[in-house]
Amino acid sequence: MTSMWNRRRQPDDVPTPVAVAVSDFCRRAKSAATPTEVREALALLADEDDFRIRALTDAEPERSPLGPFAVVDILRGTSAELASQRQGCGYYEVVRELARVREEKAPPAPAPTGLTFAPPPAPPPAVPEALSEGGAAKAGKAARPSAESLQERIAPRKRESAPEAMPFDAQEPVSFKRALPKPRGRFTQVAAPKSSYQTLLHAEGKDILESAMEQNEHRFALIHALSEQYNGARGELTQTDVETALQRHGLMDRLTARERQGLLSAYTEQRGAAGRVAWSLGLSPSELQRLIGSLQLQAEVDGVRERFQREVLASRHLTQRLDMLGRDKYLADLGIKKRFTDMLRKDLEELARNEVPDAGDMAGLCLAIARKHGAPQELVLRALDRLGLSEGLRKQLQAQSNYSSP
Repeated sequence: MTSMWNRRRQPDDVPTPVAVAVSDFCRRAKSAATPTEVREALALLADEDDFRIRALTDAEPERSPLGPFAVVDILRGTSAELASQRQGCGYYEVVRELARVREEKAPPAPAPTGLTFAPPPAPPPAVPEALSEGGAAKAGKAARPSAESLQERIAPRKRESAPEAMPFDAQEPVSFKRALPKPRGRFTQVAAPKSSYQTLLHAEGKDILESAMEQNEHRFALIHALSEQYNGARGELTQTDVETALQRHGLMDRLTARERQGLLSAYTEQRGAAGRVAWSLGLSPSELQRLIGSLQLQAEVDGVRERFQREVLASRHLTQRLDMLGRDKYLADLGIKKRFTDMLRKDLEELARNEVPDAGDMAGLCLAIARKHGAPQELVLRALDRLGLSEGLRKQLQAQSNYSSP
């Protein structure tokens, strides 16, 4: 990250209409942000960029999720798709912390120095009237014997011992943070009070829950969004509180049906990889398993994963199998890494055994296998090295070369 993430102004200097527009844009982009976070992000832009911000926020978001730092990134030329990916992987959390640290480490501005004048020279001491010229001469003669001799003046002098330096740890810490005044008036940042949980149980709570359901794909995102505005029955808002409110208004079945469809679609799009499904839905692995258990989808999910497991293991095209060998995480996620590796090793051993008699070296052997089965030579060589077959084949080729030479 370069110096592009330095503050151009203070967060309190961001115009309120601009901050409100960005906050509404982030809400529509499924990444609601606090007023503090919005102002910290907009502080990275100069005042002359405010009209560009309004031009972006007046339109509908092209991708989601997009937070306030993603808005700043888009205004600086980043595509909306890349900004959405950065928002999902936590890139802008690092950017926010970096901007805060750089602001804290910025040296304080030098204090203005006023115009000073040198003090006037001291007037010479007055000579007493009683001291005449003769008296001055006598005083000079009397002072000469007491003056230092030449040897004393040129003799080396002993320096006074310097005071012992204070250890670094004992010194007072130096802070480079600028002493800014606390915000006052309309710039005061106070956390909004949370509403009561009973609001969600009343009649108006149905509209609130329906609006929140349209903006969130699953119950965990719904809980996170509502917990910023409402308390729970016993403190913080919990999953049980939200599910109780949904059942009270008859919305639980609608949410469950949408979650089932979205979860199965995600497993199909990610080809059965549970890790990528959790990442695409913004869930942790434990939350994904809890969601599957709540929806009673374990059998359907296992069926989708088994379908892709069979598809990977049944593939006979050599290029596809060699390419799949490099996707360790995907194979491990499906639970077929060892089985797939053993099958491919066995097939490559047989292919190499058929081509060894006609090959002169390792490169020629890989080229023969690649041409015969329509696969890239580099992938064949890499697979032989990865599966531990290259060393044995080199020995066979060397022995064959020594045997055939006169």
